[in-house]
Amino acid sequence: MNKLALATVFVLSQAVALSAFAQAKTRAEVKAEAASAVKSGAIPKGEQAAPEMKAKSTKARADVKSDTKGAVKAGETAKSEGEKAEGAAMKKTQSTKARADVKAETKAAVKAGEIPKGEAEAVKK
Repeated sequence: MNKLALATVFVLSQAVALSAFAQAKTRAEVKAEAASAVKSGAIPKGEQAAPEMKAKSTKARADVKSDTKGAVKAGETAKSEGEKAEGAAMKKTQSTKARADVKAETKAAVKAGEIPKGEAEAVKK
């Protein structure tokens, strides 16, 4: 009885497997589909990522440039990444102390434990 049930299951599984193979496409069909997809741009060539579609602007370049220039002048946006959004340029500050004095203060602060000595010390706090 077990052998009969096992044989029936085996025959049915083979029938299902053969029907799955009958539905598969030929190698030529798959290659043709892939070539048409690459040609249409649906699949990128090689190992590069798919190109992203760029958004189209409704304004002319001159209009965009003048709007940006006006926003920078009004302080609504920064001129570059290094500047604040208020439009103010970053100013370099001048120290009133000599370099030796600053080094001595830093050394004393490290010795007193006010400043961590290295990266491991900074992570602990």
